[in-house]
Amino acid sequence: MRGTGAGMRTLTRRTALFVAGGAAGWGLARASGAALPDLAGTERLGGNAPEGWLNDASLLEPTPVASHEMLGEGGEALADAFRARLAGGPPVNVGAARHSMGGHAIPPRGQALTLANAAVEVAPDRRTMRVHAGARWGEVIAALDPLGLSPKVMQSNNDFGVAATFCVNAHGWPVPHGPMGATVRSVRMVLPSGEWVRASREENPGLFAMSMGGYGLTGLITDLEVEVAENRRLVPAFTDLPGAGMAQAFRAAIADPQVEMAYGRLDVARERFFEDGVFIAYRPDADQSDLPAASGSGMLSRAARGIFRAQLGNEAWKGVRWDVETRLAPRIGGGPVTRNSLINEPVVTLDDRDPDRTDILHEYFVPPDAFPDFLQACRETIPASYQELLNVTLRWVDTDGESWLAYAAGPRIAAVMLFSQEMTARGEADMARMTRALIDRVLDLGGSYYLPYRPHATQEQFLRAYPRAPDFAARKRQLDPEGRLTSTFWDNYLVDL
Repeated sequence: MRGTGAGMRTLTRRTALFVAGGAAGWGLARASGAALPDLAGTERLGGNAPEGWLNDASLLEPTPVASHEMLGEGGEALADAFRARLAGGPPVNVGAARHSMGGHAIPPRGQALTLANAAVEVAPDRRTMRVHAGARWGEVIAALDPLGLSPKVMQSNNDFGVAATFCVNAHGWPVPHGPMGATVRSVRMVLPSGEWVRASREENPGLFAMSMGGYGLTGLITDLEVEVAENRRLVPAFTDLPGAGMAQAFRAAIADPQVEMAYGRLDVARERFFEDGVFIAYRPDADQSDLPAASGSGMLSRAARGIFRAQLGNEAWKGVRWDVETRLAPRIGGGPVTRNSLINEPVVTLDDRDPDRTDILHEYFVPPDAFPDFLQACRETIPASYQELLNVTLRWVDTDGESWLAYAAGPRIAAVMLFSQEMTARGEADMARMTRALIDRVLDLGGSYYLPYRPHATQEQFLRAYPRAPDFAARKRQLDPEGRLTSTFWDNYLVDL
């Protein structure tokens, strides 16, 4: 039975963070100015791709392609469409939202395919769904929510494609789970040979494990069978703590069977860089009746993005943002909220609209015992750069013992960092230098970095982080001897292995 949830606050945590002072923050930040380098005389990079080119979310990866098609077919018809593209013409790659940042879903001078089909078939008795490869998570939530169900693991935003999530083996807030691939029962895919096969842990298990986090290089997925969870009303609990205490907080949350979702944040102001943190754990509310329909932050959050963007080049506003997050947000956004509403938020809510800058993500996976050393490595590396760190979110990722290109050889704390980078040659060179320095420090701690972002890691760093990469490349060549599946990522890191 579904109701209006009159006793439930409509402000989600994410809305509360930015509503408090959002509009005022934008105006005052503009008045006070931002301490950013002058762009006069710089070499500009990226931007919107011209006709015959394709870019990704970085806006720094414009790549010429032979063609770009939207495919809306499903099932056998989609398999036939894939076979036709694989049978002739330039190499192929399939994408959805293309939120990766290193050409992972772009085939240089090849056939770029984008899927657009929201088909979701739910089996409530099995707690699974059969979902089209191109369905976005927002479309999945719309199908599951009326049935009282929710994605078991997905990213914290809803505009990514489901098959793309499997192909990058993304993770999210739900605990104590590992990456999303752990919740996939099976996939159907068209191999480079044109054969349409099913892969699972029981049938073609090697292909299944290789395709999980395989960046679309093993075959073209048509649909997936994915586990789902119960949608519940959750109540957040906020804990202020030192940044170095995050590992202990996550361990306590994992040990508590009542905790369903959890994440942490760190203060990014340079004066106390990563010294202070806040940990948020969600547990079921005592009242699970009349759950409201899933919502996102909506108009309020979009209108209040100003305080988030006001941090750019402005240390004072980073301090204001942290005060809002740790003091005010728990008061006005600390009420019950459904699981589906928490994750039903598009990336565009906080999107950068500055034509001279772009948002760049980093992600590092750190053994919990090494987390204090990771924080120190960040303090010694990030503030010394010219990069503007706007946010870091911490998540728990359980061991991934399946995928060939696994980033979590054991339990890990994932640090997801959002930088604002100027779109210039000097900005790109500085980001590359900082990224390599930070990757070295993380690898020395026994951690790894996430592959879907900018291709700044060296080949040596890539092989240290992903020691099975040579096996992956060799097996890919056996599956695809004519190189029908390709991407910029393949060209950058795997083609010569």
